[in-house]
Amino acid sequence: MKLLTFTKNGRTSYGPKVKREDAVWDVLKIAEARNVQVPASIREGVAKGNEFVEEVRALVDEMGASEEAEHFKYPFQEVTWEAPIPRPPKNVICVGKNYADHAAEMGAATPPENVLVFTKSPTSIAADNEELPTHHAKTSSLDYEGELAVIIGKEGKDIPKQLAYDYIFGYTIANDVTARDVQKAHGQFFLGKSLEGTCPMGPYVVSKDEIPNPHNLTVVTKVNEEVRQNGHTSQMMFKVDDLIAQISKYVTLEPGDIILTGTPAGVGKGMNPPQYLKSGDVVKVSIEGIGTLTNTFRDK
Repeated sequence: MKLLTFTKNGRTSYGPKVKREDAVWDVLKIAEARNVQVPASIREGVAKGNEFVEEVRALVDEMGASEEAEHFKYPFQEVTWEAPIPRPPKNVICVGKNYADHAAEMGAATPPENVLVFTKSPTSIAADNEELPTHHAKTSSLDYEGELAVIIGKEGKDIPKQLAYDYIFGYTIANDVTARDVQKAHGQFFLGKSLEGTCPMGPYVVSKDEIPNPHNLTVVTKVNEEVRQNGHTSQMMFKVDDLIAQISKYVTLEPGDIILTGTPAGVGKGMNPPQYLKSGDVVKVSIEGIGTLTNTFRDK
């Protein structure tokens, strides 16, 4: 199931994409009309796992068969898209240099032996189709990184690798936008990774039943329709189950936590000469089975 969070007329709701239509069901509106209780947001729902997916599916299937259906769904152009999980329980958890070719283009003599983990502030989260700032007063080297993101659906610590997939609710797309000069000046990742609007995500959270193998997906990033990154999740050095097992050794994972799994080669810094984002650039990150995350960058 493809779930999205949206706002219409100042009210935020969520729902699945309508089958064969560029439209979304309003689950909260349907639940109110049917006088049933549902989670107030996708973040609340993921803790219920597949039960949440089936609950939503039953509601929209019932509504879709009724004469009232048109009152409970909206064309995409009538809503404002939000990040699927606008505010996770903690910082967004990110993995660096998880593709060997990206590690090489960033100057690493050898790939990292251990998982390289850093975080982005939740205030950096932005939505699909949202216009984002270039932060030109703070950085002159804003860069893109298209990534598969994992949405955790169950609390766990010291999760065994063989059970890791039981703790996943689904997947989305993220762009780990980075101020390279800020990152270098401070000798660590957090500030250069956490400027507002530097973690757009979406357009959907796709439940894991629709993506049985997260290591069989293409990851393509375009800047102004020019292909910059053309990778495949099979190239990850540390696989999704490795990441969950390693991270949960030190941090308790909670429902709604988000893990960015790393980016393939082709970032702006790795080009000769480097090609950083400028005002007017349109960045599209596409991952098969999920969709395309699109953002335009502007000097503001």
